[in-house]
Parts: sequence; structure tokens; C-alpha cells
Amino acid sequence: MHQHCHGQISVMESQRKSSGEDSSGERGLLHTWKGYSCSVTPERVLLSRPVLQAALGTRHGVLLVEGGQVYSFGEFPWKQSQVSEVGPLKPVLESSLSGQRVVAVAAGSFHSGAVTEDGGVHMWGENSFGQCGLSSLTVVSNPTPVAVLDPDTSPPHTIRVLELACGEQHSLALSAQHEVWAWGSGCQLGLVTTIFPVWKPQKVEHLAGRHVLQVACGAFHSLALVRCLPPQEARRPLPDKCGQCNQLLYTMTDKEDHVIISDSHYCPLGVELLDDGEARMEPGRSPPLRLQSSPSEPLSSHTSASAPNLHPSITDHTDYERRRTVAQNGEVLTTTDSDISAAGTDSDRTVGGMGGAGSQNSPYPDDQAVKEYLKKLSDTSLAEETAKMTKAGASFQPPADSLDLLTSDLLPGVMPVTTSSALNSLVSSCASAVAERVVSTCEALSLKKRINCYYPGVGGVAGAPGGVPGGFPGGPAEERVRLEESMQGKKSCSTGDIREEEAEGLSRRLSLPGLLSQVSPRLLRRASRPRVRAVPLTPVGGLPEAGELLPSLQTEVWSWGRGEEGQLGHGDNLPRLQPLCIKCLSSKEVVLVAAGAHHSLALTAQSQVFSWGSNSSGQLGHMACPTTIPRLAKLSEGIRVWDVGAGAQHTLLLADGDCYQPILYYSGQQVREAAQDAPQDQTEGYSYTQQPVLLPFCMNLGYVSGVFAGGQSCVALADRNVTGFIASLHELAAAERKFYCKLSSVKNHILRPLLDLGENYCSRYSSAGQRPWVRESLGTALGPASTVLLQSLARCYSRLCHLTGQHSTSLTANLRRRREVKSLVMLEHASIFLDTYNEYCCSVGNFLVMGGFQALAKPSLDFFGKCPELLQRLAESSEENIPLSDLLVALFYLPMRHLHEYGRLLLKLGTCFEVSSVDYQKLQDGCSKFEALALHLKRRRKEAEYTYHFWKSFPGKMTDSLRKPPRRLICESSNKALTLQNSGRFSVNWFILFNDALVHAQGVVPYKSLFSTHHVFPLATLWVEPIPEENTDLYGLKVISPEETFTLLACSSMEKAKWLRSINQAVDKAMSGAGQSGSGAGQRAEPPISRTASYTFYKDSRLKEATYEGRWLAGKPNGRGMVKWLDGRIYTGMFKNGLEDGFGDYVMPSKTLNLNDHYQGHWKEGKMHGIGTYKYATGELYEGSFQDNMRHGHGMLRSGTLNSSSPSVFIGQWVHDKKTGYGVFDDITRGEKYMGMWQDDQRQGTGVIVTQFGLYYEGAFNNNKMQGTGVLLSEDNTTYEGEFSEDWTLNGKGVLTMANGDYFEGTFTGEWGSGLKVTGSFFKPNLYDSDGDKGRAVKLGRLAVRPEEKWRAVFEECWMRLGCEAPGQGENQRAWENIAVALTTSRRELRDCPEMNLSPSHNLTLESLEFNPQQHVGPVTMEKYDRIRHYLIKACDTPLHPLGRLMETLVAVYRMTYVGVGANRRLLLQAVNEIMSYLARIFQLVRFLFPDLPEEGGVIPEPSSDPQDKKDSKCADTQLESPKPGRVVSSSSLLLPVLLPRLYPPLFTLYALEKEREDDVYWECVLRLNKQPDMALLAFLGVQHKFWPVSVPVLGERTEVVSSTKDACFASATETLQQIRQFVFSTTFTPSDKLQVIQLTFEEITKEVVSSLEDSFLWSMDDLFPVFLYVVLRARIRNLGSEVSLIEDLMDPCVQHGEHGIMFTTLKACYYQIQHEKTT
Repeated sequence: MHQHCHGQISVMESQRKSSGEDSSGERGLLHTWKGYSCSVTPERVLLSRPVLQAALGTRHGVLLVEGGQVYSFGEFPWKQSQVSEVGPLKPVLESSLSGQRVVAVAAGSFHSGAVTEDGGVHMWGENSFGQCGLSSLTVVSNPTPVAVLDPDTSPPHTIRVLELACGEQHSLALSAQHEVWAWGSGCQLGLVTTIFPVWKPQKVEHLAGRHVLQVACGAFHSLALVRCLPPQEARRPLPDKCGQCNQLLYTMTDKEDHVIISDSHYCPLGVELLDDGEARMEPGRSPPLRLQSSPSEPLSSHTSASAPNLHPSITDHTDYERRRTVAQNGEVLTTTDSDISAAGTDSDRTVGGMGGAGSQNSPYPDDQAVKEYLKKLSDTSLAEETAKMTKAGASFQPPADSLDLLTSDLLPGVMPVTTSSALNSLVSSCASAVAERVVSTCEALSLKKRINCYYPGVGGVAGAPGGVPGGFPGGPAEERVRLEESMQGKKSCSTGDIREEEAEGLSRRLSLPGLLSQVSPRLLRRASRPRVRAVPLTPVGGLPEAGELLPSLQTEVWSWGRGEEGQLGHGDNLPRLQPLCIKCLSSKEVVLVAAGAHHSLALTAQSQVFSWGSNSSGQLGHMACPTTIPRLAKLSEGIRVWDVGAGAQHTLLLADGDCYQPILYYSGQQVREAAQDAPQDQTEGYSYTQQPVLLPFCMNLGYVSGVFAGGQSCVALADRNVTGFIASLHELAAAERKFYCKLSSVKNHILRPLLDLGENYCSRYSSAGQRPWVRESLGTALGPASTVLLQSLARCYSRLCHLTGQHSTSLTANLRRRREVKSLVMLEHASIFLDTYNEYCCSVGNFLVMGGFQALAKPSLDFFGKCPELLQRLAESSEENIPLSDLLVALFYLPMRHLHEYGRLLLKLGTCFEVSSVDYQKLQDGCSKFEALALHLKRRRKEAEYTYHFWKSFPGKMTDSLRKPPRRLICESSNKALTLQNSGRFSVNWFILFNDALVHAQGVVPYKSLFSTHHVFPLATLWVEPIPEENTDLYGLKVISPEETFTLLACSSMEKAKWLRSINQAVDKAMSGAGQSGSGAGQRAEPPISRTASYTFYKDSRLKEATYEGRWLAGKPNGRGMVKWLDGRIYTGMFKNGLEDGFGDYVMPSKTLNLNDHYQGHWKEGKMHGIGTYKYATGELYEGSFQDNMRHGHGMLRSGTLNSSSPSVFIGQWVHDKKTGYGVFDDITRGEKYMGMWQDDQRQGTGVIVTQFGLYYEGAFNNNKMQGTGVLLSEDNTTYEGEFSEDWTLNGKGVLTMANGDYFEGTFTGEWGSGLKVTGSFFKPNLYDSDGDKGRAVKLGRLAVRPEEKWRAVFEECWMRLGCEAPGQGENQRAWENIAVALTTSRRELRDCPEMNLSPSHNLTLESLEFNPQQHVGPVTMEKYDRIRHYLIKACDTPLHPLGRLMETLVAVYRMTYVGVGANRRLLLQAVNEIMSYLARIFQLVRFLFPDLPEEGGVIPEPSSDPQDKKDSKCADTQLESPKPGRVVSSSSLLLPVLLPRLYPPLFTLYALEKEREDDVYWECVLRLNKQPDMALLAFLGVQHKFWPVSVPVLGERTEVVSSTKDACFASATETLQQIRQFVFSTTFTPSDKLQVIQLTFEEITKEVVSSLEDSFLWSMDDLFPVFLYVVLRARIRNLGSEVSLIEDLMDPCVQHGEHGIMFTTLKACYYQIQHEKTT
């Protein structure tokens, strides 16, 4: 009840040594006393351990000591069997808590509580009202656990508690989730319930979702300190209509000379329920004493103390502090409710004094009923009474969660007094004026909302007491400031967010002088002028980087419970059943709340104390009325309070005075010695203070760290200053509090008024009818640029001020709790402070450089007058007659001095520790950082002042273009110390070095305007080199910029060195952004020659007006960068010597198509050169080689899409952007594919065309047409061989052969497929003429392009990559160097490209490919051969390797040729020959890389072979033994395993088409013969009986073969042979793989036969063939003919006559045997 908890108390056992204290006897010393007279002497309570926290009840107290133990003292009526009273000097240990580590204690009037380390709650004492939370007990003798459970979870979850607060009949707990839980009795619980007492702790739902920081309990009321909601939640758009009654919230009255826009709407239903479940009280609920009967009749300006806005709203637009603008006799009276209350009432006026017209609408007949009802509110049966009243009088049923709030709304005296008929008359009278001027009205309403977005002007002080019109026109600032401080109900000198005024602007009427039709246009014209944008002077949400490190200053105070003494602070004496925000404290930065029995206290970050409630003994610290709203306690100037305690009828304050040792103030009841034991209700022995008085003994207590109060008692916790550590900590905290108050004063009295001058008009009236005078606006005086800088300065100042306030609050909390070095935020997170000061200093310097302070002097003079004593006092300036601008500069640079104070105090703290300790090191480091920053900012101030004075003397015309806020002057050559070499005789050159640019100003001597031109060289792209002096006497500096190079001549060697050093240092800082650094140490001798920078070209014809951003080298773009042209072109990629070189990305807009051309690929010397991809705006896509910005080399062009008008694909050779050489063109629209020669984009030479309808043509092309000799075949084998003139048009001699062998010979004309004219002979060969077929068979491929002529460009590009001009012509060493360079470059590009993740294994593979595996020259051995083979496999698998790129391209062109329409069986021979050509040409490349490799057919001997054997190895193919004594080198054995798997699908498709008929016959026979069981099939095939298996293995067991057995004999051999099919075993692509499968099949057959014969034998072909035929049949290989043909065509010649050759011949014989089996 009468204490506050200082957050979770942490134990100090481990802190004594770290802070330099030797004995716990010097920490946590407890002193207690009563009253404030001079004779009072505090008594020391002796305990064995330091006290961490105390809490006081009415006649008892509890103490928490180090180690987590709890002591009690005072009277304990609940201790039945034990001592019921203990003197304050002899506390007793609460032994029930032994074994528990307590971290916080609390005391109510007659009960106590403790919180343990694990968040558990223990309660003891009086429990009649359930305040201990234990049912069926009226008293609880000893601390007993109380379970705080969340019933919404299953099973109920235990809530961890941080702190407790106790009242007379209730208790509150703050959970770790920062929610409030309550138990006990009375409306002070804030619970939605009608049953008391509440035995089990329940959550206060009205505060759910909010972050509660602290709770406090009075006797019958409760307080909570709550963090403000984030801006996005708190700032909702204001509604135009009431959510309940749907009436307008804003009304308008047109009077004779005024239009009054009012927001005094009231809701007849009393409560508007918001979306989030909160209730909004309508603003109009506080009626005047008599009804305004007509629009022209003035409202009464006097109401009772309790009447005005008894229910302040919890939304922004309804505030109990609302101003009322009253029109009376032509005058405008602006008053506030609090002022009316103070003027017209006493503090003890009751609600019953309302009377008047209001009584007729009340549910009670007279005032007596009101008083009786209010008396009942103090009972625990309040809820039942309100429930009855709700049933009787309420017109609607609210939701259950708003019941209690609703019933308090419907109390007598609060009902609306305006009848509906009066309301209608008001509305109709307003409407009569509105109807004539609807448009102007809407404009005025809009204007009202717009005006509220800006700050109120300072021309008149709103809410002046006594209705003084507009305050004091023309008076000095101090008078206004004094006036504001006196208006405690309205304003304070808090640095509350300037948005507070915005909210107030929304909640007052706006009186527009004159008739709306006449005045509105003028007001709207003013409103349309440019304004200074509103700058919030409190950072929204605080500093983001500070996060949870520092306490929040954006807080609200919520109160609930009984309010008969005004202790709730809502401006009335009514109770609140649920928490309600005290709006006037929302912007006051409250950091601590405390509750006495019937009064409340709030301590702000600015060390001010607001108090409200009972003031019967002067406990509020002031004698102002009324006491129902928070007002400032009266303290002398310079007294800064930082801890408070509230007792029954007194207040205890802990404050800073003149020195940093804390002092104590007391206000409230004086306790005389004779009256200390008297009953409480006897007052003869008491007197009281009228304002806080200093306790004279406070200096003897030592360094007080906390105060507590309760009942009549006071307690102070103090520390002795042994080593100086405690004193230094106090000094640091006191200095920060003082500094924050200083910053706040500057913000409130200087910065805020200056910003308020930004209003474009500020009218004052001294009498009716006077014309307004308009002051010059701040925006006009400063100009737009300086206005923006002033706003930036205000924002930075605000951030600095806010950070200081948070830090001072953190230091104060540290004094109350930990008192240790490691909890100092300024040490652990110094960067927050350094960055904030840096940013602020930068904003002040920018404003100074632009002449802002000089321009600000004139409007400041209007405001502060010619004797700015206030400015001088705040700027701590003692000089006389100092210019106002200089005074402002000194004032805004004042915060920089505080950095020295930080350094001094940290150093002083450090002297309390040993030099070797960690704390000493931290303090020393912190001191160094702040001192270094102070020196750095001092230098920056000098730079800013130097620059400002330079601009004052600078020639005027160039100033506007060169003067920029962040630009600082370093040096300039006005003394002719620097000249330009080879300049004209009459030319004048002036060089000015800034922190971001070197400016060269030029002019001619005779002209009046000396400097006519100037050029700016950005420092980031400036290189300076000293010119050696040995050859000449000139002291020269060579200056290189991207587009100019010139020489500067200095007058002396010293001057040259000075400029060289200055330029280099400036360049270095400009590159590294050293302007943001806190230290200038560690300068390099010269900046790097390679750097990253941005530059816009102005001369270069190719790059004119383009901006380059990226790497530079000595004035040229070099490395990765990006160029943007004004026409939209963008290049991103590598540069070399200023030109695009390497891989790059180029986008070029197409104006006609409104799309982009996009190139991605390689560049050389500024042109596309190498491999790239070009996406045209037309939709075409080219992938391939470029040279000199043209398609040149091998490439593929895709035109259109499948659903476009003419989709096609060309892949082949290009020369100078045209198709020239061999290429394949796929015309998708016509279904034709051309494979042949091209020249200048036309088919020219030999070629082949196949169509989707099966037509095949090969022959000559001329001018893109079939012209000359050719061969044409149709799908049914009809063949024409002869002359052509057009596509598919026969013209000339030829032979037409039918499918059956008949043929025409003669002259043909006409188009194929549409009728032919024939002149010639018809021949029909005899059926028995078997040679006829052979004679007429056409050999295809004779007129097609030869295989070695195909894809020459692909191979030439590969040779070029290896550094060879022509195939085979080059150096082997250079080739390997090129391979290494290509791989290294590619690896680097992949590493720099984030979307291309290069795996470690891939990286290792690339590294291994850079080295030649054949490291030593000499003959190739088997070991070297294997290394070469493995190298080739890896190289061909890596597209970054030249061989891998070649392989990838060959696969692409092969598939492009023979897939789709190209899958024509007539092309099989060409496809096979093309593969053989690939092998030969790749083998040539391989032998170039590995010159020691034998040629085709050469033999590599086995390691054991001697030289003699090499001669005999050529006959190895005749031997059937395997392995052979040597290995034959061939292109197929080395390269086919790499190449064929990639080409297998299209190739095998061609074989399948060619062998389709034969395979169908074979397959039909296989299916028929496989119907027979094993024994029948073996007998049918003629297999000898001795080879028949007797038993076969089935599931691991041998099973006998019977006549019905099927698919069991020779099963293993059958499964082995099935692997010859590619889709079964994916690695068998090459003929050698397939031959290996055949060999394994023979071995399996032999193994099974040998096991049954049990005798060694040799196969004869007659015995073997039937058995193998059986296995082939059972293997069921679908396209066996295709497989056989593929093996035969691609088999390595060296194995044709060996063992593999014989086995293959056997398989081939089986295939033909099966085809003819049906005829056998």
C-alpha cells in the first residue's frame, strides 16, 4: 500500500569486492523516523546484513536483506501465539521463509507479501477481505504460499510474479508477462466481478495486452505504470460519427460574427464500445448548468468542481482537459476545465453540488439520493447496486466485460442534461446557417483537421486563467513560461511529445472570426501557404538501437478504485471499477508511481513530482485546488527528485540539491512527540506542511539510495562512501539528471517556440474587431533548405534528449538496486551514445554551414526580444552584447561539453578499482571513447565555423551551386600558393579543397566577375601523384580524374607537401566515410590507387551523362562496376582500362517496342566478344559467340515461340552477324529441318532437308532454294534422283523409282506431291531378276555435307581457347596456361556471384583440372594413360573447361539435328558418321594436349613388358586370351565412354526406326517361343541333354527341373544378358560395355554347365550356339536388332577379331536365327 517496489531486487553478495567496498556494514544501512521537525533524529536499525528493500504498513513493516531473508517489525495482531509487537529497532526474522530466496517484499495496511526468486508469492497478515488470497482464514499468521494460476490454460499454468503491491483490502501482483493480477475486495481490484472477496488471484483483463511496468496500491485505490502502445496501435483514424448513436462528433454554429466548430458531442447511451473492447466516454457528458436555448445565446462559463467532463475519454479526441471556446459579446474566451474548476470551487466541493437543470434527467429525485448512492459505492456490494440500477435505468445491455465501466457511467449527476428536443433545436439552428454555405463549411471542417496537424502558435497561451484573451501579447518569453508552469492541470514544463498539443487541438472548438462565407476563403488561403513540417520532439518508440537496454519514457499512468478524495486523478471524485488512463500524464515521461492511503504520486524522468488526491495534511506538496488532477509539487528551483515514498498522510522525496549527495524533503503531517501513540482519528497533536520541507539531518545519513513511507513512518536506505565508489556513482547519476533537465529546458523554452514560429500566421486580438497582424514565417526567413536542416536538427536534438532521459532513468535505477559498474549501459553499449552525439553534431554543423543560425536570428529576435536573458542563461554565456546568432550556436553546441563530463566521471569511478581489474579496464576504455569523441566533435565544430566564414566571403554566384550542408572547407589557394601549369597569361585559377571535392574556379583578370566558371572534381575519383623535382625546379602535382589530367604547381616544396597531404587525407576520408568516425587517428600516407566510387561523366562521347559506380584504378573504371545512361541503357559487369572487358550484363531499351534488348556474356575492349546470350526485344534469343558487337562463330538463334506466327531455330556458324558455314535450321511452322551449308543468311551449297511427313531430300542449294542435282525419298521409299529448280520442284533429267522397283527415266517437271509431267521411259524389272534391286538402290549421304565439314566453328573456337590460330598449330605450354586462366577466372566469377553456389567438391575439381596430369615428358605408360583418361572424364564433365564446353556444344548440336523432325531413319548413316567425326577431331585435341599419347591404333605395353614385347604386341588381336599384354589406344576406347552416353537417346531412336520391321518379326517369334516351358524349349532348340540343368536355385534352395518349369533354366545368364538394354542398367551405353555384358553371359552359361557336368570341357560352337539361343530368347530384349547394329557400327576395330568379336558374332547369329525360326 504505502511503498513502491524498485523492480526485481538483485542480490549484492557478489558486488562488494567489484565496487571497491570492503564491508557489507557500509551498504544498505536502514534509518527510520516520523515527522519533519528539527528535533527529529533518525534511528539506525542494526541488522547483520545490508537491507535491499523496505515496505511499510500502517503499524508494521517488512525488510528484505541481502541473501533473500525477510524481517518484520511493528505491531502484528495476526501473530497469535508469538510476539504480537516488536520495536522498529529489533526486527524479527520470518523463519517460515527460510530456504526461500526472496527478491521483493510489500506491505499493505495490515498484511504483507513476499516474492521469491522463482516468482512464487507468499502472503501473511489480516485476511478478512481476502487480501492474502487464502480462503477460509481471517488471519494468516506466517508467510504462506499463494498460487497465481492462469485458468485459461489446461492444466492451469503457474504465473511467475515479479513484484507485489498491497493496499488495505486488496493486493496486486505484476507478472513476468507484465500483466496485473488482483485479489481481495473492492472496486480497486479492477476485476469484472460482483462477488467479493476474490480469494484467488485473477487477471485484470482491462490491462491485458499492455506492458505494465509497475503497480502501486493505496488504501482503496490502485495505480499502474504502463508503457505506451506502439504508434501504429495508438494512432487510429478519428471517427466522424459516434459509434453508438450515429450522431456527428463535430458540430458547427454560425453566430453573428463567428463560426464555432465544436466537438462537444455527447452520446445519449453513455458509452461507445470500441472495436478493441474499450469504452469511450462521450465528450459532451459534462453539461453546463443551464441549457443553451438558441445558437446566439452564450453558454455559462461557470460550472462546479466535478462537473466538467466527469468521464475523460480514453481516446485521443476526447480529453478531460478539453478547452471550451465561449462566444460572448463578441469576445473569444479560451478557458480550460481545470482553470474553471480552480476559479470557481473549493477542493472539498462534493458532486452533489451540481444541481440545476441536470436533476430532472437523473434517476434520483434530489441531491440527497446522489449522496447516499455515492456512499454506497464504498461498500463491497457496489457491483450489486450498479447491477440493479442498470436493469432499472439503462437503455441497452452492454457486453459483460464493460459492465463495471458502464455502471460508473450511469451514476447520478453524470446523466446528459440536454434533452433530445433541445438537441434537435440546436442541430436545426446550426443547419439553417449551414445550408446556405455547404461548400465553405466542408472546407472549414477540413481546415480544422489540417490545422491540428501543426503546432499551435505561441502568440497566445491557450488556457490562460481568468479568460485573458490570448494570454500576454508581446510579453517576454519568461512570462509565458511562468504562465505555462502555473497551469498544472493543462500543461507542465515536461518535454512531452509535441503531439500532445495536436491531441489538444482536436479536443477544443475552433472559433473562426467573422461569418464563414467571408472568413473561410482567407483562412483557406493562409492554410494553403507552405508550412514548416511538424517535427515530433519526442522520438516515437525511442531509439531503435537502444531496444530493451534502457527504460521506456513513453509511459501512461492508469488508476482505478475509490475516488472520493480525488486520488484517481481523473478530475472528479467518482470511483472507477476498471483501470482508466490519466491522460494528462501520458506525455510527462512518468518513471515511477507511488500511492499513499488517499493520495497518489508520479515521478517523471525530469525529476518532477506530480501529486493528486487527499491534501488534508499538505501531503501533495502544494496547496493548489482542485486536487483531483495531477499537479506539480512545489519545490525550489534546481531541486531534482529521483525517488518518492507515500505514507498515510505524508510524502517523502529523495532529491539532488546543490551537491551530488542526496537530500530528503518531507511534506504532510507533522508527528509530535506527545501525539505519536495517540489514535489515528485524534488530530490535536498534528500540524502539516504547505510545501515540501528539507529534512536537516539528511546529510548525516550518508548516500541515500532509496526512501519508503507508510503509516506515519519514514525509512531511508543509505550507503557509506568508503573508497569513493558510491559517491562517484551518485555524482554520475546526478550529473545526468541535471543534464537531462537542462536539455529539456532548451527543448521547451527555445527549440519548441522556434519551431512554433513555423506557423505561417499567428493572430492575436487585444480587443474586439482588431485586425490580426501576421508575423514573418520561419520558412520565409530561413528558406526551404535551411528549414529542412532545422527540422533535422530538431529531430537529432530530440533523439539526444530522449537518450539522455532514458540514461538518467537507468542510472537512477542502478542507484536504487545494483550499484555496480557492469550495469552501466554507457560502458556496455557505448556505440548508442557515440552515434547519437555524432549525428547531432553533424546536424548542428550542417545548419551552421548553411547560415541557418544567422537566418534564425531575426525571427528569434521577434520572439526572445532584444535582451535574451533566457538564452544567455541556458547557453551558460557570461559575455555581454554577444550577437544572437552566436548565442544560438553556443547553445546548440552545449551538449558536446557533456562528453568531457562523461570522461571525467568514468575516470573518477576507475580510480576506485585496482588497475589490473576488469572494471578498471572497462571504465578506462569508456573514458577514452568519450574523450576521443569530444575532441573529434570539437574539430568538426571548428571545420563547420571555418567553412561558414569562408562562404560569407565567397563570390556570390558560385555559392548556391557549391554550398552544401555536409561540405566542409579544408584549404584553398586564394594566396596564389597553387597555380595551373600552362594556363593562359590573363587567366586566374583558384583551387578549393572540400571534404568531398576539389573545386577549380577559373576566370580572366580584366572582367569584373573574376571567376566565371568552375568545375567540381569529386574526391572519391581523384588521384594525386607528386612529380619528381630532380629534373626541374617546379613543385608539381599530377592530378588525375576520370576525364581530365592536369598538373598543379606549388610555390614551394612545403606548400606542395601540404597540398599533397591535404588532398590525400581528404580522399581517404571521403572514401572511408571518416566523417562518421569518432577518431581521426591512423591516417594512411596515401589513399589506395584501386578503389570503389561513383562518378557521372560529362565529356566522354561514349559515356556522356552516364553514371558509373564500381571499382576504379588510377582514374579508369577497372574491375566490377555498373554504368547507367540517361536513355535507360545499363551495363553491369567487369571493366578494364575504362572499357567493358570480361563478363557483363547489358540492357538496352527499345523505343519502338517498349521492351528491352538484354545481353549477358563476355566483352573485350568495350565490345561484345566471346560467349554470350542476347535476348532481343522482338522475342528472339541468340546464344553463342560474338565478335566486335556482332554474332560471329557458333551460335543458336531462336525466333518466335511455339504459338507465334513463325517459330524457328537455327544453330550453326555465323560470320559478321550472318549465317555462313554449316548450320541446322528447324522451321517449326512448316515442319521442315535443313542441315547444310549457308552463306549470307541463305542456304547455299549441299544440304539435307527432312520433313515431318517423312520426305527426305539431299542435294544442292542455291540462293536459298533446292537448285541442282538432288535425291528425294518419300516415306514409302519412292525415290527421285535428278535435277531440281525450286523447293520440292522437279525440273530436268532424272530417275523416279517406285517402292516395288519399277522406275521412270527421262525429263520431269512439276512440284512433288501435286502432279508431275514425265517425258521418258518406264521400266519394270523381271521378278526373277535378283540383281535389279541392287542396281537401283540409292546410296544416301553422297550429296550431303561431309561429316568433317560439320561444326567446324565449334572446334575452331575450342582451338582458339587453347591459344591456337588453327587446329594443331600452337604451343602445348600456352594451351595449359589458357586452361588454367579460364578455370581460375570462372571460379572467381562464380565465387563473386551469390546465386551461383560453388560446392567445395566442385571447387576442388576445378583446381585439379588446372594442372597437366602428364607432368613428365616421356612415353605413356598404363599409369599415365589412366591419369589422362580420368582427367578427360572430369574435363568433359566440366563446362568451364574448354573440352567440357566443346562436349556440351557437340551434344546440343547433335540433339538439335536428330531430335524431332530430324528423327528420320534415312539420317542414321549420317548420324553415325558424325559421331565418328567427333571422335577423330576430339582425339586430335587430346593428342595436342598430351603429345606423348600414341596415335590411333598405337599400343601401350603392360608394366611388366620388356622392349622386345612391344614388337609382338601388334599381333595381340589374334590371341583370344584376356587381358591382352598391351592396351591399344583408339579414339573410341578413350572418348566414346564420355561422348556416347550423352548422344545415346537420339542415336538409338534412329536405329530403332531403321530396324523397325526386322525387330517386329524378331519380337513376334520371341513372344511365341517364350510360351513354352524350359524343357520343351531346350528340346525344340536342339540343346544336348547333358547341358540341361537338373536342378535350379529358387530362393536359395535347389529345386528339381520338371516338365512344367518355366524361366528357371540358365536364369543368371538371362538376367546378365538383359543388362544390354540401356534402360535396365544405365551405364551400358558404349559397344565395349555391351560386349562386356555378352562376355559375362557366356561365363554364366559356362559356370552352370560345368556345375552340372562336374567335369572340365571345352565349348564347341555347335554345342554353345543352341544354349546361347535359349538364353537370348528368355532374355526378351525388345530392340535386339538395333542393339546389334549399334555395336557393329561403333565397335572398336581392335576387338573385331578377338574373343569379344566371336561372342558378338554369336549374338548376331542368334538374332537372325530367331527371325527365321518360324519357317523352321
